[in-house]
Amino acid sequence: MSRLPLTCLLAALLLLHLPSALARDTVLVVLSGEGRDAGKTRPGYEFDELSQAWLIFKANGLAVEVASPQGGAIEADKYNPDEPFNAALLADADAMRQLADTRRIDALRAEDYAAVYVVGGKGAMFDLPRNAALQGLLARAWDNGAVLAAVCHGPAALADVRLADGSPLVAGRRMTGFSNEEETVFGKKWASQFPWLLEDALRARGAAWDEAPLMMPKVVVDGRLVTGQNPYSTTAVAEAIVRALGRTPVARTPWRDELSMALVERLRSGDIAGATAALQQAPTRYHVELIGLLGYYQAQVAGDDAAQLRPALQTMQLALPHMAEPQLKLGAADAHLRLGEHAQARALVLQVLEAAPQMEEAVTLLKRIDG
Repeated sequence: MSRLPLTCLLAALLLLHLPSALARDTVLVVLSGEGRDAGKTRPGYEFDELSQAWLIFKANGLAVEVASPQGGAIEADKYNPDEPFNAALLADADAMRQLADTRRIDALRAEDYAAVYVVGGKGAMFDLPRNAALQGLLARAWDNGAVLAAVCHGPAALADVRLADGSPLVAGRRMTGFSNEEETVFGKKWASQFPWLLEDALRARGAAWDEAPLMMPKVVVDGRLVTGQNPYSTTAVAEAIVRALGRTPVARTPWRDELSMALVERLRSGDIAGATAALQQAPTRYHVELIGLLGYYQAQVAGDDAAQLRPALQTMQLALPHMAEPQLKLGAADAHLRLGEHAQARALVLQVLEAAPQMEEAVTLLKRIDG
C-alpha cells in the first residue's frame, strides 16, 4: 500500500483547521425550523426577510448557505408569493434546493463564513435562543472576525451568546429588534409563550436599545454587529452586511414596500406636500394599503400624545384618497377627535355613514363626537 507523502498529509491536516478559501465570500443565513401550517399552528420564519436579503447578497457577489437548528426542510409563515422579491427567490433553483434541505447548525464550522444573518419571524423566539450549537457558532464566528446580523425577532439568537472570554456578546452594544410596542400590536397570539420579550431580554443583558416608531425601518450598526428592527428593515440590514464585508452595494431599484416606507419617512420629516404629490403622480409604485395600515396602527399606540398622533394621522391622510376602506376613515376620524378637531372627525364619519348607515362603529363614534 502506497504511503501518502508527508507534505500532502500536512496539507490535508491544515485544510481541516483553516477557514475555507470562500469564507470571505459566504454568508450563512439562519432560519427557525419551528414553523407549521404556514404559521397557523406554530410560527416559523419570515420569507420576505429571507428573499430580500438573499437577492441583495447574490447581486453583490456573495455566496449564501442556509441552516436551521434541526436541518432538513423547514416552513415559512404565510407570505405573498407574487411579490417580486419572493417570486425571484421561488424561481431560484439553488435557493429552493437549500430550503428543501437546510444544513444542521451543529454540522457547520464558523470559520467558513464571513457573515451570519439571522432571519426573523416569531419562530425565532422559540428554537434559536435555546440551540446550544447556534450559540457556539455565533460566538466563534464573532471571535473569528465575522459580521453578525439579525432582523426583526432574529436578534433573539444573539441574546445569550457568550464569547470565548465569557462575556455576553450583546453587553454594551447598540442594538435594535422587534420592539415591545410592536409586540403589543402584532404579537398577541404568540408573545405570551415567548421565553421573554426581545426588547426586555436585550436590555436586561446590557444592550443599548434603540428603536424607531412602530414598524418604521431602523438599522443599528455597532462595528461588526448589525441589527434591524422589523421586516421593513431587511434591505438596509442586508446592504449594511455588504458594506461591513468591505463592498459597496450595487445600485438597484427599490421594491414597492421600500418606496412606501421611504415615502412615509419623507412625510414624517415634514415634506407632506412632496409625499402627497409623489403618491398622486404614481400610486401603483407604492403599497397604499401598507401606508394606510401603518398610519392606522401608529395612531392606535399613540394614545393622546399629539407628537405621535399627528404624524400617524398624516400617514392615514396620505393613503385615504387611494384607499376605499371605511375602517381607515374611522381611524382618521378618531385621531382627529383625540386631537380636538371635531369638525374634521365628524365629516369623515358622515362619509362612512353615507355609504353604510347602519355601521355600528361609525354610529358610536359619531355619538362620541357630538357628545
